[in-house]
Amino acid sequence: MKHRYLASVLGALALSIAASPALASGDAEAGAGVFKKRCMACHSTEAGKNKTGPSLAGIIGKQAATADFAKYKGLKGSSVVWDEDNLDEFLANPKKFVGAKTMAYKLKKENERADVIAYLKSLQ
Repeated sequence: MKHRYLASVLGALALSIAASPALASGDAEAGAGVFKKRCMACHSTEAGKNKTGPSLAGIIGKQAATADFAKYKGLKGSSVVWDEDNLDEFLANPKKFVGAKTMAYKLKKENERADVIAYLKSLQ
């Protein structure tokens, strides 16, 4: 009886870990569509081409706020290096992540965030 309970608990734990946004893998093709609908108006994926927001070319592995883009100052001097986990956290709630004035738009759906992150990774 104890073994069945333990197996159930461990199984549920494994499922919750596997479903966590940090471990979720997105679909780059779907992410391109989300990017086009929700991000492209303010961001480009062309290196050095800033719009209202900074270019997102090569963002994975890049230190935050190192691009030549003066508008977003909330991350200046931070030690944040963009990876899947912190991009997911940022996209879910930019103001909470930065703690200062930053991008106002949020991507609330986990699958959309995962897809956009997969798309950005595909551009590396």
